[in-house]
Amino acid sequence: MLDQHTKDVVKSTIPLLEAAGPALTTHFYQRMFEHNPELKDVFNLAHQHTGGQPVALFNAVAAYAKNIDNLEALGAAVERIAHKHTGFLIKPEQYAIVGGHLLATLKELGGDAVTEEVLTAWGNAYGFLADIFINREAQLYQQTAAKTGGWEGKRRFVVKAKTVESSVITSFLLTPEDGGSVVDFTPGQYLSVSLEHEQLEFTEIRQYSLSDAPNGSSYRISVKREAEGKASNLLHDHYHVGDVIELIAPAGDFVLSAQADTPVVLLSAGVGVTPMKSMLNQLLSQSHQADITWVHACEDGAQHGFKDAIKAKRNANTHLESYVWYRQPLATDLPAEDFDFEGTVALENIAERIVPNAQYYFCGPIGFMKAIKQQLLALNVPESQIHYEVFGPHSDL
Repeated sequence: MLDQHTKDVVKSTIPLLEAAGPALTTHFYQRMFEHNPELKDVFNLAHQHTGGQPVALFNAVAAYAKNIDNLEALGAAVERIAHKHTGFLIKPEQYAIVGGHLLATLKELGGDAVTEEVLTAWGNAYGFLADIFINREAQLYQQTAAKTGGWEGKRRFVVKAKTVESSVITSFLLTPEDGGSVVDFTPGQYLSVSLEHEQLEFTEIRQYSLSDAPNGSSYRISVKREAEGKASNLLHDHYHVGDVIELIAPAGDFVLSAQADTPVVLLSAGVGVTPMKSMLNQLLSQSHQADITWVHACEDGAQHGFKDAIKAKRNANTHLESYVWYRQPLATDLPAEDFDFEGTVALENIAERIVPNAQYYFCGPIGFMKAIKQQLLALNVPESQIHYEVFGPHSDL
């Protein structure tokens, strides 16, 4: 455990951290990649270019300093990050590299205010947190590898089928090249895809939600083509049936856990539909007894993924209801046939389905998720029944 003196010194640096802001972590990443360029094969460099990752890391460092007397408050964030780390195959020795660059950054940017006492305290505090992550991640690696169909590290999979779901989303059905089984996952979890290709300067690892219920033999991911997305465009344009992709085992703490007699509301926007699709398939396969409400929002009918599949499931299950919002419908999009509402999601329009005893799961762009959370709270849904997934650099809603 950390001694009180260490905690006091770390807390005393909070004003210094806040004055530096994300410039601190921007400098950290620049320094680390200069001295350890091999880590460019681990980190998503797109998040460096957008500035999202430095901001997320700064928020995490500041939160750690502010909660160092009450680390239990960070428990959920630690679990989420540990799962993310296993999706990038983070190893214990990499924590030492990160810690060294973090302390060097404090010294280089903090000047005289960063004394040896401060460096020692932060070194101890970082080491303590690193041990928490290292131990939890070791557990996750071991648990997954020990399960039927489980593995550790990367495993080769073959693209068995490639299906266009909308103008921007394509699904990939993946089966193991070795012919073995695959470890089950909990709907809501994701796969990490490791791409090495002549068009890529570095290995690119991306995490995509699994978009079907577990079956023990294959996985399905559904990938949105991003305008500037190196990985998504490569998958869409250059990976075809018969090609091999390396995968890292399923992970993630955003999981379906509703009891059979509990109503479930699944809300998504854009490609956030993928974990919701997995959850819905699982609920229906298990003959979920309570009401299920499907809410989806997208730009228009051309971008509406899984439209026919959801319509068929709704028609076949009387306790499933579906509501669709198109932000700007096309001239060919038919009201009450293709979509129910125009604009952005307004839950007051389906208030009868927003019941206080339901469990709510949602995924999509940050703006969408913030709006959904605010609306649910305004409709008196307890925060403990609100669950969501943030992809990319972690952010709270």
